[in-house]
Amino acid sequence: MTVKSNLKRVLEEGKFAVTAECGPPKGADPDVIMEKAALLKGIVDAVNVTDNQTAIVRMSSLAACSLLIKAGIEPVFQVTVRDRNRIALQSDILGAAAIGINNVLCLSGDHQIFGNEPQSMGVFDIDSIQLLNVVRNMRDRGKLSGGDELTKSPDLFIGAAANPFADPLDFRVIRLAKKIAAGADFIQTQCIFNMDRFEKWLQMAIDRGFTEKTFILGGVSPLKSAGMAKYMNNNVAGMDVPESVIKRMEGVPKDKQKEEGIKICVETIQRLKGLKGIKGVHIMAIEWEEAVNEIVKRAGLLPRP
Repeated sequence: MTVKSNLKRVLEEGKFAVTAECGPPKGADPDVIMEKAALLKGIVDAVNVTDNQTAIVRMSSLAACSLLIKAGIEPVFQVTVRDRNRIALQSDILGAAAIGINNVLCLSGDHQIFGNEPQSMGVFDIDSIQLLNVVRNMRDRGKLSGGDELTKSPDLFIGAAANPFADPLDFRVIRLAKKIAAGADFIQTQCIFNMDRFEKWLQMAIDRGFTEKTFILGGVSPLKSAGMAKYMNNNVAGMDVPESVIKRMEGVPKDKQKEEGIKICVETIQRLKGLKGIKGVHIMAIEWEEAVNEIVKRAGLLPRP
């Protein structure tokens, strides 16, 4: 099947891919998405739209993806199994393909207890690995999970997330293997601050041949402050910000810490570009989309192919 994904084209042509993230607003204002789109257009190959990230209620990922298409940006539709059963998941994926969305990222989603509706019930009818398999079967076999034939298959480039920083390390590679076997065409990783740990995980993936079976994009995030670095390290599950990075941020005046965060991010990208098995970078600016242009420019990733 020929998938009409620009991200897939860039990766298959052997170009170093660049994706970024767009967080929908906590409201119904479409202008927020259009303003973020203007910041990202032309400097990345595709833009992930988060799906109620950190379990906070926001504009739906599907609607925000539709707005990005209108703005001339290729979206990556993030979809979590936390909020939908398999009926709703498959329905939304068919709808996404019907309106021209060509990429989907299958996620578990942060637990609802961490969000602004902690009394809500998590669905988890299927897990993220099962969702990958469901989407692949819809695309390649034209069938729903229950076996019914589709009148038209969704045309999708299928992605998954990987976290090299959660313990134990060996299990992270086993989980990567399961996602690839289930149908992950591309992988976007958790934010990388601990390069030594990341390179150990990557080498394990290379040794097992996984980097020949999927495209791996390293996740990066610009730190805004030393406080943000400490908060992420201490309070965000699966995040690893080494003490050396925290001290580097603390070592510059507060009004210079954003600039230092961008420098660290660019240095990380430069190191990732030299690693075998890394096919691109995924920039998670976390409500700081203004920084993405500067990061991409300084990292020598413009113009985009």
